[in-house]
Amino acid sequence: MSDYTQAYTILADQLAARGIDVASVERKLAAQAIETPSWGYGDSGTRFKVFPWTGAARNVHEKLADAAYVHRLTGAAPSVALHIPWDQTDDWIALKQEASELGIRLGAINPNLFQEEQYRLGSLCSPDSGARESAVAHMIECCAIMEQTGSDILSVWLADGTNYAGQDSIVARKHRLEEGLRLVYEHLPAGSRMLVEYKFFEPAFYSTDLPDWGTAYAMCLKLGPQAEVLVDTGHHAQGTNIAQIVAFLLDEERLGGFHLNARKYADDDLIVGTENPFELFTIYTELVSAGAKADRVAYMIDQSHNIEPKLEAMLQSVINCQVAYAKALIVDYARLAEAQNAGDVLGAHRLLMEAYETDVRPLLAKVRQDKGLHPDPIAAHRASDYPRRVAEQRGKATQGGAGYPTTS
Repeated sequence: MSDYTQAYTILADQLAARGIDVASVERKLAAQAIETPSWGYGDSGTRFKVFPWTGAARNVHEKLADAAYVHRLTGAAPSVALHIPWDQTDDWIALKQEASELGIRLGAINPNLFQEEQYRLGSLCSPDSGARESAVAHMIECCAIMEQTGSDILSVWLADGTNYAGQDSIVARKHRLEEGLRLVYEHLPAGSRMLVEYKFFEPAFYSTDLPDWGTAYAMCLKLGPQAEVLVDTGHHAQGTNIAQIVAFLLDEERLGGFHLNARKYADDDLIVGTENPFELFTIYTELVSAGAKADRVAYMIDQSHNIEPKLEAMLQSVINCQVAYAKALIVDYARLAEAQNAGDVLGAHRLLMEAYETDVRPLLAKVRQDKGLHPDPIAAHRASDYPRRVAEQRGKATQGGAGYPTTS
């Protein structure tokens, strides 16, 4: 009997003794899906420098190959998000087929509304009508791409805002935002969703046009049932209770999805679950508690891996989500409700901590093995020749003078 098998047997017995349906937990873990981002496989950097990695993906095809590799090792990353125009191609049908042949599918489509010179004062909210028209046209183009790729999510984040008091009318910008989103909403493919993301600051420092979940929620209510809020776990002020936001939006049936990452100070884009794993756990407990209301929630990684190896960082991101979900699934929610209703403050808290402090790695190892996978994705990655092969094939980018890498 292997070490992890023996540990699983002990854990399963302990969970059963606590009244946990282990088989049900395993089925839910086996169905867990975390979308990885195409941009997480290529070179990226800080405001100051791009740090090139040997073997980093150089184009959308190599990004798909890397995403498929992460899915093969974890069994939990079946789709990859695309960023337009970073992942632009002349044949979306062929790209969709390429992804299918690799064992994954194309996921959320992310418009780029922050890199063009014309967006210096904003995109949908800009005082420049030409910039607004270009932004709307680009987003409508992304809706057409969704039709071809079979994607069902348009993920919208705006860098729009102002740096100085008096720079622009806050109310006028609100009206422009409403109008621009409405024009795009009308072009959403049937059955798809627009997920509206918010961020309380950066790159704008005086006012941000979508600064918080309440503003995003209000916009979604005005747009209609295909619009829902996207929660980026790094886009909050210090001390914000993200689990409470999640609970509220779930109950209102307006939580569309997540961009999962971690932050210490602001939007640090660190590996999810590394800075505050308990916060990630409490978010997942709200999702599990919501039952069917959480069925449509999309889980997407959004991270910038700068000083860490791209593939191993992405693997760790997915694994940390698996761990948090597993711990949330083994909470005794019936006893928790009893303690809550009885006003047993510490008893209820201890029930959460009992699950949080449980080592669920043997449970996840069992689920992976049942899928025919290695029980430890990191060990499998470090033993694989895939990183070596792509490093040899792709080489390393050289630093461009403007801070962007060019392939050598």
